[in-house]
Amino acid sequence: MDFRRLAEPAGLLYGTAAEDAVKRGFALPLAGGPAAFSCVDLIEDRTHSGFMPVGNVPAGWQEVLARLVAKPPTAGMPEGAQVMGILNITPDSFSDGGLHQEALSAVQTGQAQISAGASVLDIGGESTRPGAAAVTPEQEWARIGPVVQGLKQQVPEAVLSIDTRNSTVMAQALAAGADVINDVSALTHDPEALPLLAEKTCGVVLMHMRGTPATMTQHAVYEDVACDVVRELGARLTAAIDGGIAPERLSVDPGLGFAKNTAQGVALLSRLPLLANLGCRVVLGVSRKRMIGELTGVQNAAGRDAGTQAASLEGLPLGQTVLRVHAVEGMVQALRVWQRVHTV
Repeated sequence: MDFRRLAEPAGLLYGTAAEDAVKRGFALPLAGGPAAFSCVDLIEDRTHSGFMPVGNVPAGWQEVLARLVAKPPTAGMPEGAQVMGILNITPDSFSDGGLHQEALSAVQTGQAQISAGASVLDIGGESTRPGAAAVTPEQEWARIGPVVQGLKQQVPEAVLSIDTRNSTVMAQALAAGADVINDVSALTHDPEALPLLAEKTCGVVLMHMRGTPATMTQHAVYEDVACDVVRELGARLTAAIDGGIAPERLSVDPGLGFAKNTAQGVALLSRLPLLANLGCRVVLGVSRKRMIGELTGVQNAAGRDAGTQAASLEGLPLGQTVLRVHAVEGMVQALRVWQRVHTV
């Protein structure tokens, strides 16, 4: 697909207002609903048309507009907006490092997250915080392998996502029953990752990042952060599809906190509907990040859950969004209230 041309939806409507506007031809459903958009900005390279009613979009842009309307595939995860619980089996993750190093404790935490309403667990054995040191794939699997195996035994209905950049860890996790691979490098770190996953059927999450976790802060320079992120993710989607991964297996993560400062993160959050151009499910991970701390003045990462919930709700107009959080129970409550207010 050509992502030089993007359409940015705005003028969002919900519930009966959205339904009525769509029936009358004044709006179009966004990513299959529940939101609808009534106007759109047409962006070609760096040129913007300015926002116009959806009924005024020229015929030559209808294919781009159709990408905004289409409901994205589920990409290996349950249908509809979902909460994904974070389970870091690391000594040095920025928020919960060291809390789940014992496999039994990690499995119990995962069970509690499922009981609290998470439908997906994202299990990681390597910290990807800014400046984090790399670990070997052997160390990574030694950390997460017993947890994956334990969770498959204790909560077989849970969808397990593996947060890894390494093909050997991916292969071992999938053999142990994992359902989704979540790669912060969007399959650029390990040249064996893409050909491996092309032979599998699992879901694959491609996250936006520039550089590596050790160097990414040097790359936080954008002309237009929202358009740049969408186009760079589009390039990774194209590479994955050309490499043999079926489009319906792919979802995207805009990578809040990865090669983006707070101002850039806020700008990206405010324009998340632009991600609908990619035609993919969105995984949104803002949980307890430095951006939340800088916006709220809360220095302790574990105290940022209310800010996390407010930021995460910004992703729900895209319909199938997966909200990746440390504190599951509060996020599930916030999601359910939002859904009651914003759907018919």
